[in-house]
Amino acid sequence: MYTTRVARPRELRRRHSVENQWDLLTSLGIAAPSPEASPVEMPIDPAVMQRVEKRLTDAGIGTRDGLIVIHVSAGNPFRRWPLPAFASVAARLAAADPSRRIVVTSGPSEREAADLVIQHARAAMPPETRERVVASGDYSLTELRALVQRAALFVGGDSGPAHVASTSPVPIVTLYGPTLPERSAPWRPAAFPSEAVDTAGLPCRPCDQRVCEPGDFRCLTRIQPEQVVRAAERVLEAKQDR
Repeated sequence: MYTTRVARPRELRRRHSVENQWDLLTSLGIAAPSPEASPVEMPIDPAVMQRVEKRLTDAGIGTRDGLIVIHVSAGNPFRRWPLPAFASVAARLAAADPSRRIVVTSGPSEREAADLVIQHARAAMPPETRERVVASGDYSLTELRALVQRAALFVGGDSGPAHVASTSPVPIVTLYGPTLPERSAPWRPAAFPSEAVDTAGLPCRPCDQRVCEPGDFRCLTRIQPEQVVRAAERVLEAKQDR
Protein backbone atom coordinates (compact mmCIF):
# COMPACT_ATOMS: atom_id res chain seq x y z
CA MET A 1 0.00 0.00 0.00
CA TYR A 2 1.29 3.46 -0.97
CA THR A 3 4.40 2.04 -2.66
CA THR A 4 3.39 2.12 -6.33
CA ARG A 5 1.94 4.98 -8.33
CA VAL A 6 -0.61 4.06 -11.02
CA ALA A 7 -1.09 6.66 -13.74
CA ARG A 8 -4.63 8.02 -14.04
CA PRO A 9 -5.32 10.63 -16.76
CA ARG A 10 -7.90 13.22 -15.83
CA GLU A 11 -9.80 13.09 -19.12
CA LEU A 12 -12.61 10.61 -19.81
CA ARG A 13 -10.83 8.13 -22.03
CA ARG A 14 -12.47 5.73 -24.50
CA ARG A 15 -11.40 2.81 -22.36
CA HIS A 16 -13.62 0.52 -20.34
CA SER A 17 -14.02 1.39 -16.67
CA VAL A 18 -13.26 -2.22 -15.69
CA GLU A 19 -9.84 -1.89 -17.34
CA ASN A 20 -9.29 1.49 -15.71
CA GLN A 21 -9.90 0.04 -12.25
CA TRP A 22 -7.96 -3.12 -13.01
CA ASP A 23 -4.83 -1.00 -13.54
CA LEU A 24 -4.45 -1.16 -9.77
CA LEU A 25 -4.12 -4.94 -10.04
CA THR A 26 -1.87 -5.09 -13.10
CA SER A 27 0.61 -2.96 -11.15
CA LEU A 28 0.87 -5.98 -8.81
CA GLY A 29 1.60 -8.36 -11.68
CA ILE A 30 -1.98 -9.62 -12.13
CA ALA A 31 -2.85 -10.22 -15.77
CA ALA A 32 -5.11 -7.75 -17.58
CA PRO A 33 -8.81 -8.76 -17.66
CA SER A 34 -11.08 -9.83 -20.47
CA PRO A 35 -14.87 -10.27 -20.42
CA GLU A 36 -14.39 -13.93 -21.32
CA ALA A 37 -11.95 -14.68 -18.50
CA SER A 38 -13.47 -12.36 -15.89
CA PRO A 39 -17.16 -11.73 -16.63
CA VAL A 40 -19.46 -9.96 -14.22
CA GLU A 41 -21.46 -12.53 -12.27
CA MET A 42 -24.72 -12.40 -10.30
CA PRO A 43 -26.06 -15.81 -9.25
CA ILE A 44 -29.78 -16.51 -9.44
CA ASP A 45 -31.62 -17.45 -6.25
CA PRO A 46 -33.78 -20.51 -7.17
CA ALA A 47 -36.57 -19.37 -4.84
CA VAL A 48 -36.59 -15.95 -6.47
CA MET A 49 -36.66 -17.50 -9.93
CA GLN A 50 -39.65 -19.62 -8.94
CA ARG A 51 -41.42 -16.53 -7.64
CA VAL A 52 -40.74 -14.59 -10.84
CA GLU A 53 -41.90 -17.49 -13.00
CA LYS A 54 -45.20 -17.52 -11.09
CA ARG A 55 -45.63 -13.77 -11.58
CA LEU A 56 -45.09 -14.14 -15.31
CA THR A 57 -47.56 -17.01 -15.50
CA ASP A 58 -50.12 -15.01 -13.53
CA ALA A 59 -49.61 -12.13 -15.98
CA GLY A 60 -50.39 -14.45 -18.90
CA ILE A 61 -46.81 -14.86 -20.15
CA GLY A 62 -46.03 -18.42 -21.21
CA THR A 63 -42.68 -20.15 -21.61
CA ARG A 64 -42.98 -19.96 -25.40
CA ASP A 65 -43.61 -16.21 -25.45
CA GLY A 66 -40.75 -13.92 -26.45
CA LEU A 67 -40.28 -11.88 -23.27
CA ILE A 68 -38.74 -8.43 -23.75
CA VAL A 69 -37.76 -6.41 -20.67
CA ILE A 70 -37.64 -2.61 -21.08
CA HIS A 71 -36.21 -0.67 -18.14
CA VAL A 72 -37.34 2.96 -18.27
CA SER A 73 -35.71 4.73 -15.33
CA ALA A 74 -32.22 5.87 -14.38
CA GLY A 75 -30.48 7.51 -11.45
CA ASN A 76 -30.25 11.00 -12.95
CA PRO A 77 -31.78 13.04 -15.82
CA PHE A 78 -28.60 12.76 -17.87
CA ARG A 79 -29.39 9.06 -18.41
CA ARG A 80 -33.19 9.20 -18.64
CA TRP A 81 -34.54 8.74 -22.16
CA PRO A 82 -37.98 10.39 -22.70
CA LEU A 83 -40.88 8.17 -21.65
CA PRO A 84 -42.84 8.64 -24.92
CA ALA A 85 -39.83 7.28 -26.78
CA PHE A 86 -39.76 4.18 -24.57
CA ALA A 87 -43.51 3.76 -25.15
CA SER A 88 -42.99 3.92 -28.92
CA VAL A 89 -40.30 1.22 -28.74
CA ALA A 90 -42.51 -1.02 -26.60
CA ALA A 91 -45.46 -0.67 -29.00
CA ARG A 92 -43.36 -1.30 -32.11
CA LEU A 93 -41.56 -4.34 -30.74
CA ALA A 94 -44.85 -5.82 -29.56
CA ALA A 95 -46.55 -5.17 -32.90
CA ALA A 96 -43.77 -6.86 -34.88
CA ASP A 97 -44.41 -10.36 -33.49
CA PRO A 98 -47.62 -11.72 -31.91
CA SER A 99 -45.61 -14.04 -29.64
CA ARG A 100 -43.81 -11.14 -27.93
CA ARG A 101 -44.68 -9.87 -24.48
CA ILE A 102 -43.20 -6.63 -23.17
CA VAL A 103 -42.55 -6.18 -19.44
CA VAL A 104 -41.74 -2.61 -18.40
CA THR A 105 -39.62 -2.20 -15.27
CA SER A 106 -38.41 0.82 -13.32
CA GLY A 107 -36.66 1.82 -10.14
CA PRO A 108 -38.68 1.52 -6.89
CA SER A 109 -39.35 5.27 -6.77
CA GLU A 110 -40.37 5.53 -10.45
CA ARG A 111 -43.30 3.16 -10.73
CA GLU A 112 -45.32 6.03 -12.21
CA ALA A 113 -42.85 6.25 -15.11
CA ALA A 114 -43.33 2.57 -15.94
CA ASP A 115 -47.10 2.94 -15.71
CA LEU A 116 -47.04 5.88 -18.13
CA VAL A 117 -44.94 3.94 -20.63
CA ILE A 118 -47.37 1.02 -20.47
CA GLN A 119 -50.35 3.36 -20.84
CA HIS A 120 -48.92 5.22 -23.86
CA ALA A 121 -47.67 2.05 -25.54
CA ARG A 122 -51.09 0.41 -25.27
CA ALA A 123 -52.80 3.56 -26.55
CA ALA A 124 -50.66 3.38 -29.71
CA MET A 125 -51.66 -0.24 -30.40
CA PRO A 126 -54.83 -1.81 -31.80
CA PRO A 127 -57.13 -2.98 -28.97
CA GLU A 128 -56.67 -6.66 -29.80
CA THR A 129 -52.87 -6.43 -29.34
CA ARG A 130 -52.64 -4.30 -26.20
CA GLU A 131 -52.26 -7.28 -23.87
CA ARG A 132 -48.78 -7.82 -25.34
CA VAL A 133 -47.53 -4.92 -23.15
CA VAL A 134 -47.81 -6.37 -19.67
CA ALA A 135 -48.11 -4.67 -16.29
CA SER A 136 -46.56 -7.02 -13.74
CA GLY A 137 -45.49 -4.74 -10.90
CA ASP A 138 -42.13 -3.89 -9.35
CA TYR A 139 -39.05 -6.11 -9.35
CA SER A 140 -36.22 -6.08 -6.82
CA LEU A 141 -32.65 -6.43 -8.08
CA THR A 142 -32.61 -10.19 -7.43
CA GLU A 143 -36.00 -10.52 -9.12
CA LEU A 144 -34.76 -8.46 -12.07
CA ARG A 145 -31.82 -10.85 -12.44
CA ALA A 146 -34.22 -13.80 -12.58
CA LEU A 147 -36.53 -11.92 -14.96
CA VAL A 148 -33.84 -11.20 -17.54
CA GLN A 149 -32.72 -14.83 -17.44
CA ARG A 150 -36.13 -15.65 -18.89
CA ALA A 151 -36.03 -12.83 -21.43
CA ALA A 152 -35.28 -12.79 -25.14
CA LEU A 153 -34.10 -9.15 -24.96
CA PHE A 154 -33.27 -6.37 -22.49
CA VAL A 155 -33.55 -2.69 -23.47
CA GLY A 156 -32.54 0.15 -21.15
CA GLY A 157 -30.29 3.09 -20.45
CA ASP A 158 -26.75 3.06 -19.11
CA SER A 159 -27.73 2.27 -15.52
CA GLY A 160 -27.49 -0.51 -12.96
CA PRO A 161 -30.19 -2.77 -14.44
CA ALA A 162 -28.32 -2.97 -17.76
CA HIS A 163 -25.33 -4.34 -15.87
CA VAL A 164 -27.57 -6.76 -13.99
CA ALA A 165 -28.76 -7.95 -17.41
CA SER A 166 -25.14 -8.29 -18.54
CA THR A 167 -24.69 -11.16 -16.05
CA SER A 168 -27.12 -13.20 -18.17
CA PRO A 169 -26.83 -14.38 -21.80
CA VAL A 170 -29.80 -12.23 -22.87
CA PRO A 171 -29.22 -9.84 -25.82
CA ILE A 172 -28.92 -6.23 -24.65
CA VAL A 173 -29.60 -2.86 -26.27
CA THR A 174 -28.23 0.00 -24.16
CA LEU A 175 -28.87 3.72 -24.71
CA TYR A 176 -25.99 6.08 -23.96
CA GLY A 177 -26.31 9.80 -23.32
CA PRO A 178 -23.35 11.57 -21.68
CA THR A 179 -21.45 8.30 -21.18
CA LEU A 180 -19.48 6.33 -23.75
CA PRO A 181 -20.08 2.69 -24.70
CA GLU A 182 -16.32 2.23 -24.78
CA ARG A 183 -16.29 2.96 -21.03
CA SER A 184 -19.64 1.63 -19.84
CA ALA A 185 -20.77 -1.18 -22.14
CA PRO A 186 -21.90 -4.43 -20.47
CA TRP A 187 -18.74 -6.32 -19.50
CA ARG A 188 -19.41 -9.84 -20.74
CA PRO A 189 -18.27 -12.30 -23.44
CA ALA A 190 -18.62 -11.10 -27.03
CA ALA A 191 -20.62 -14.25 -27.86
CA PHE A 192 -23.64 -12.65 -26.18
CA PRO A 193 -25.21 -10.07 -28.56
CA SER A 194 -25.15 -6.45 -27.39
CA GLU A 195 -25.66 -3.14 -29.17
CA ALA A 196 -25.06 0.44 -28.12
CA VAL A 197 -27.29 3.27 -29.33
CA ASP A 198 -25.96 6.80 -28.93
CA THR A 199 -25.64 10.21 -30.58
CA ALA A 200 -22.27 10.72 -32.25
CA GLY A 201 -20.52 13.97 -33.05
CA LEU A 202 -21.55 16.07 -30.04
CA PRO A 203 -18.67 18.23 -28.75
CA CYS A 204 -20.16 18.23 -25.24
CA ARG A 205 -20.08 14.43 -24.97
CA PRO A 206 -18.89 12.81 -22.74
CA CYS A 207 -19.55 15.11 -19.81
CA ASP A 208 -19.33 15.03 -16.03
CA GLN A 209 -23.15 14.83 -15.68
CA ARG A 210 -23.39 17.91 -13.48
CA VAL A 211 -24.54 20.58 -15.95
CA CYS A 212 -25.97 20.04 -19.45
CA GLU A 213 -24.22 22.78 -21.45
CA PRO A 214 -26.84 22.93 -24.26
CA GLY A 215 -29.59 22.56 -21.65
CA ASP A 216 -31.70 20.05 -23.59
CA PHE A 217 -29.95 16.71 -22.89
CA ARG A 218 -29.53 16.34 -26.65
CA CYS A 219 -27.20 13.37 -26.26
CA LEU A 220 -30.31 11.39 -25.24
CA THR A 221 -33.20 13.28 -26.81
CA ARG A 222 -31.72 12.97 -30.30
CA ILE A 223 -31.85 9.17 -30.09
CA GLN A 224 -34.92 8.11 -32.07
CA PRO A 225 -37.16 5.12 -31.29
CA GLU A 226 -36.50 3.77 -34.78
CA GLN A 227 -32.79 3.43 -33.95
CA VAL A 228 -33.54 1.44 -30.82
CA VAL A 229 -36.06 -0.82 -32.57
CA ARG A 230 -33.60 -1.58 -35.37
CA ALA A 231 -30.87 -2.39 -32.84
CA ALA A 232 -33.29 -4.64 -30.95
CA GLU A 233 -34.23 -6.57 -34.07
CA ARG A 234 -30.56 -6.99 -34.98
CA VAL A 235 -29.56 -8.51 -31.63
CA LEU A 236 -32.62 -10.77 -31.64
CA GLU A 237 -31.64 -11.99 -35.09
CA ALA A 238 -28.04 -12.47 -33.95
CA LYS A 239 -29.29 -14.57 -31.04
CA GLN A 240 -31.30 -16.77 -33.39
CA ASP A 241 -28.30 -17.19 -35.71
CA ARG A 242 -26.10 -18.17 -32.77
